[in-house]
Amino acid sequence: MKRYASLSMIYCTGVCLTTACAEPASVGAEGDTGGTLVVSAFADPGSLFPPLMQTMQAKQIAEQIYDYLADVGPGMNTRGDKDFRKQLTDAWKWSDDSLSIAFHLNPAARWHDRTPVTARDVRFTFGLFTNPSVAVSAGLELSQIDSVSAPDSLTAVFWFKRRYATQFLDAAAQMLILPAHLLERVTPDSLRKITIPPVGTGRFRLRKWDKGSSVELVSDSGNYRGRARLDRVIWSVAPEFSTAVTKLFTGTADLFDGMRSENIEEVSRHPDLRVVALPALDYVFLQFNLRDPAFHSRPHRLFADRNMRRAIAMSIERDLLVRSLFDTLAVVPSGPTVRAYPTTNPGIRQIPFDSARAGNILDSLGWSRRNADGIRARDGRELAFTVLVTTSSMSRMRMAVLLQAQLRRAGIRMNIDRMDYTAFVSRWSGRKFDAALGSWNMGSTPGGTPHAWGTVGIGQEGTNFGSYTNEVFDAQLDEALGARDPETARAKFTRAYETINDDAPAIWLYEPKTVIGIHRRIRTTSLRPGAWWFDLASWWIPTAERLPGDQIPAGR
Repeated sequence: MKRYASLSMIYCTGVCLTTACAEPASVGAEGDTGGTLVVSAFADPGSLFPPLMQTMQAKQIAEQIYDYLADVGPGMNTRGDKDFRKQLTDAWKWSDDSLSIAFHLNPAARWHDRTPVTARDVRFTFGLFTNPSVAVSAGLELSQIDSVSAPDSLTAVFWFKRRYATQFLDAAAQMLILPAHLLERVTPDSLRKITIPPVGTGRFRLRKWDKGSSVELVSDSGNYRGRARLDRVIWSVAPEFSTAVTKLFTGTADLFDGMRSENIEEVSRHPDLRVVALPALDYVFLQFNLRDPAFHSRPHRLFADRNMRRAIAMSIERDLLVRSLFDTLAVVPSGPTVRAYPTTNPGIRQIPFDSARAGNILDSLGWSRRNADGIRARDGRELAFTVLVTTSSMSRMRMAVLLQAQLRRAGIRMNIDRMDYTAFVSRWSGRKFDAALGSWNMGSTPGGTPHAWGTVGIGQEGTNFGSYTNEVFDAQLDEALGARDPETARAKFTRAYETINDDAPAIWLYEPKTVIGIHRRIRTTSLRPGAWWFDLASWWIPTAERLPGDQIPAGR
């Protein structure tokens, strides 16, 4: 899955948490180029080779080094083509039957080694992204593109298997374009085994990479889209959260994008810092396994029953949980979606908190008697289940404890099985669980929803780990994904989400905001949900506000 408009002020307690309405680039004087931005990062990026990227840090960096044909705009509209921002392409034309798009490449576009960009590069890139021996996802987002042709050196034509709403997104913004002249002599199998020097067309180029320590990019002064306004950007790696946030507070970093609620009050003691909130593209949920964890051919003893799942949902006061854990830094999701999408209706009907009704349902199912611990029982067996939680997420571990307390008041025992991330993913994806506190990153479009919650995702290669299936939901979701205008799509998505909400295969718990701490001298432009770095090359630092660390040392 891949990438809103501004929020108003959302939080004040000594410091105001505002949105990234952003200073437009025209505010800075023409001479305001120069300066250094240091980003405090959670981890080393791993691979910067786009088909092999697996970390958020890699995505942040690679999208400065390489270009798409065109990228999703800050409004997050991925239907049609009107809201996309041009990068390597300067024009495009649809065929009369909408089964192909011809992209004309900007003739001024050059690789960082100054070799001209050609349609051969686009065709070559498509081949790599759809090669299972190379790409991590083996072209999942590109599966509806039949082929790419190059009728001349500046025209790349994408041919589609069918017409659908996000054709332009898939062709223009799912692949960072790669240099054929540097890579085509390397066998595909070798690309996973060797280090690929990142040579792109982006407004920054790689200067230095100290594995596990830092990555330094510098402005590409001769770039076809104009040099970046900052001289350089450094990602400084600090694997532990406390170390990463401390870098911001001590002035050794200018930006940290993982701020927690407890960090915001600290910002008020640093007048040189401000905090910005963005809608995120993640949501967290309590997922029920509808199949027996030991024998997948059998239904789960508890969760195959729709009424049981609905009763548990009615027993959980999600608004209270989110306020207790996040204050205003998260919201309750509307369904398996995020509010950043123009197609999401935040008023979608959901199962309400109703403890009395939940109790009546559980009584009707025979779970009426309570033991000495206050836990409901039937035929001598407690109403109990175990939830998997990864220790890599402090928020999810805290949420599990709060859920446990609320369910206990309903007479339900929820045991918590904490484990490291690798073990969690193994158990979750292997469907060896009763329930799990899971999280999905949606990207720029809800196109991955069928694989996470639809029947198509139940197979071994799918990600519908709870094995929920409903043909009505599948059909409604397919109609919504096929709708060509946002208003029609919004109405159809609303119906689909209300269907799955009523079935309660999961309880949508929280949708966190991305909270960024940033030095006040840094002027930003458009910040996009899920990708604050979207227009990083247009950020700037006023000359009068630069610090000694903004200068690149002589000889570098």
